Amino acid sequence: MSREVKHVLALQGELAECPLWSVREQVLWCVDILAPAIHRFDPDSGKLETFHLDEHVGCIGLRKQGGLIAALRSGVWLLDEQGRPEVKVADNPGVAEVSRFNDGRVDPWGNFWCGSLWEPQDKNGGVLCRVTPQLKLKVMARDIKISNGLAFSPDHRWMYHSDTPNQVLYRYPLDAQGEPGSREVFKHFDAKGGLPDGAAVDSEGFYWSAQFDGGRVVRIDPNTAEIVDEILLPVQWPTMVAFGGPELKTLYITSSREHRTAEELARYPLSGDIFAVELDVAGIAEPLFG
Repeated sequence: MSREVKHVLALQGELAECPLWSVREQVLWCVDILAPAIHRFDPDSGKLETFHLDEHVGCIGLRKQGGLIAALRSGVWLLDEQGRPEVKVADNPGVAEVSRFNDGRVDPWGNFWCGSLWEPQDKNGGVLCRVTPQLKLKVMARDIKISNGLAFSPDHRWMYHSDTPNQVLYRYPLDAQGEPGSREVFKHFDAKGGLPDGAAVDSEGFYWSAQFDGGRVVRIDPNTAEIVDEILLPVQWPTMVAFGGPELKTLYITSSREHRTAEELARYPLSGDIFAVELDVAGIAEPLFG
């Protein structure tokens, strides 16, 4: 199905990631992991606020009492509304010199999940962590090269999680308290069509995955794991998606220009920018931490 892909923000981010819609503020938050910076964008006014940080920022979540929770290279921190670190919750459980946090989000029970990547890429050295409202961090999964694609089904029965370079999407069964069971392979990807990066689940339970180096976003059936829809993009390296807008029917898409050659950037000059597509299906409001 052909849809209009709107170019909504010329961010030119080195590695724009973790788009996050605030229902309360009606704005889009996101990060540029490598800048490093956190951005707050108001689509109605076009106003962009940028909050610079001193270390890489992998992902963020919104807090009930205001401000953010963020996975920085050194560990997990509570930030104020201006992105200023206030309290360090926990250290990075990996080796911070070669392992930084990447994708993550808040779950329906108010926990903050954040995964890491192993920068040398010579082993599966990343981890997946959960931070509770009581500010306790626990490593929940290992054997990951680049943690991505974390999302939760609308019926709270499943958690999805991808490992990008290993071309696999996992899912975990969840009990009534949100405790995950053993992971299972949900889908393998063909690198020719892109690698599974950041994602979000819509209100019908379908999983929308940004296909890094595939120039598209795909919609995956939660029952068959088949791709049932795709959105073609004017960039080759989309990184993550988020549902936003007044009815949560606007799909926002971030992208990357990291490590791209001059030739690649000439071909895809909008790399690092943010795009939006209007959909017929709504997403799910992001839970708040705490």
